[in-house]
Amino acid sequence: MEFLLNPNIAYVLIVAAAMLALASIVIPGTGVTETGLVLCLGLAGYVAYSLGINGWALLVVSLSAIPFIFTLRSKAWRIPLLVLAILMLIGGSVFLFVDEKGWPAVNPLLATIVSIISGGFTWFAADRVIAAQRSQPSNDLNALIGKIGEARSEINPDGSVQVNGELWSARSETPIAEGSPVRVVQREGFVLTVEKISK
Repeated sequence: MEFLLNPNIAYVLIVAAAMLALASIVIPGTGVTETGLVLCLGLAGYVAYSLGINGWALLVVSLSAIPFIFTLRSKAWRIPLLVLAILMLIGGSVFLFVDEKGWPAVNPLLATIVSIISGGFTWFAADRVIAAQRSQPSNDLNALIGKIGEARSEINPDGSVQVNGELWSARSETPIAEGSPVRVVQREGFVLTVEKISK
């Protein structure tokens, strides 16, 4: 276990634990991310206890979440805020572990690469989740009302129609011949109420 006491390995373990924690929140119940999280947390805790974590650097890394959160809410300042968050991650990461003289023990190149990859991936994933939550369902069945279609069978009172390239069960108060143009006037579940369009 002595090889884990390398500050660079310790840093990667801590970042891996943070990423697995986020993955466990986004994809709960698989068991894979949770198992990896427990393993990484145990190893990172051992390393942090053995090496000691620089308190102010940990604070900078934690505070990088503030501009990161604002990148998800702001349109105009999105890129500058994301750059600020990643710069804070890099700065805090480099000084997360220090040697006896107070010099950074984490390789700056490693900290830069890991911070850009983990910060960029987290931002992209969070942005996609928020976009998916805000988007309207692609199959809004109420949008069918008013659409024009064609009777694919005789409707008397039940039959089928083609609307928006899909075949639907249909109902009409008056008989409609096969091949007639129809308009959707109502929807009950997956059954459309239609009326014949006069040519």
